Amino acid sequence: MFKHILANAGNINWMAIFALITFFLMFLITLFVVFGKRKSYIEKMSNLPLEDSISKQEEIN
Repeated sequence: MFKHILANAGNINWMAIFALITFFLMFLITLFVVFGKRKSYIEKMSNLPLEDSISKQEEIN
């Protein structure tokens, strides 16, 4: 059935173009989100694992 649908679809280059455009749009959105984050937010997130272990050590001492 799937082969029949593809055979009747004619030229399927539009599927490849659509997939390529979708990939690049998602890639650009991801770049925008990642590079749009504030430096302070990224530093805070990178220190979260360290802060948890430091606070537990302070409670023990």
